[in-house]
Amino acid sequence: MANVSVIMGIYNCADTLPKAIDSLLAQTFTDWNLVMCDDGSRDATYEVAERYRRTYPERITLLKNEQNMGLNYTLNRCLSIADGAYIARQDGDDVSMPTRFEKEAAILDAFPDIAIVSTAMTYFDENGAWEQSHPVLFPENRDFIAGTPFCHAPCMVRREAYQAVNGYTDDPRYLRVEDYDLWIKLYSAGFRGQNIPEPLYAMRDDRNAFARRKFKYRINEFRVRIKAARLLHLPLNAYLYALRPLAVGLLPGPVIDRVKAALRAWFDGSLLGQDVLLAQIGQKIFAVDGVANYQIQGPVNDVTVGRGQLPVLGKLSVEELR
Repeated sequence: MANVSVIMGIYNCADTLPKAIDSLLAQTFTDWNLVMCDDGSRDATYEVAERYRRTYPERITLLKNEQNMGLNYTLNRCLSIADGAYIARQDGDDVSMPTRFEKEAAILDAFPDIAIVSTAMTYFDENGAWEQSHPVLFPENRDFIAGTPFCHAPCMVRREAYQAVNGYTDDPRYLRVEDYDLWIKLYSAGFRGQNIPEPLYAMRDDRNAFARRKFKYRINEFRVRIKAARLLHLPLNAYLYALRPLAVGLLPGPVIDRVKAALRAWFDGSLLGQDVLLAQIGQKIFAVDGVANYQIQGPVNDVTVGRGQLPVLGKLSVEELR
């Protein structure tokens, strides 16, 4: 089996970091090294990481950002010195199951056409496990419509695949969606992946986290969903799904249900092969009862393309009217 470099961006996770690193030290696959980068933590995260680095100097490298730069930048710093044939992810407040690396590396060794391997995850909080993901085994382009097809934290990716797409997009417009954007870039470049249905990773996550997500990150998610639709040549209903994070952020639940019903009725087979403008989507949304207090402004010039192709959408801004 090839060697593995683990990249870990750490930020304000002093209390949970020991358990995360200990789960790596307990791996049945032993040919790995760890590159951690502290992203300007305000607690003792760096000091905890430094203690592990001093204990395992042959296995652990520690970097430090002087100020908080975001996960995209931080992971790219780790990638710049990671030397493993395969690059694995791990977060500082999560836990990898002991056989995770062994099973992921075995797939990459056996199947050269697979560049990405991830696994199902168990979600837990202070009250214990509360959810498990069920990813598609072999994601295809169409699986990007509903959202990211791979869990990021438990992934393992060939280093040459990362290099082919220049790693993560270091742009604040892709914060909190850096993984979704990475998979889009990799799939549009011809790489493919596989999910292991066994939950080999436990993610510490608040079950109400999505509902509290800042609106600027919902805009980022919308942006990357539109990118997926364009680069992966997804069908028209991908644009309907792209609006979901905005609707969730702006509208109360009953109104969201009415918007979904209206758009489902409109996005039927009769639209296939036709040009659809963002303005048309907006008209359908704002005709729904309860949406009158919100405004979506599309680009000045919506650009349509030939029949049977997707429309090209410009920037979208969303603001609540006072």
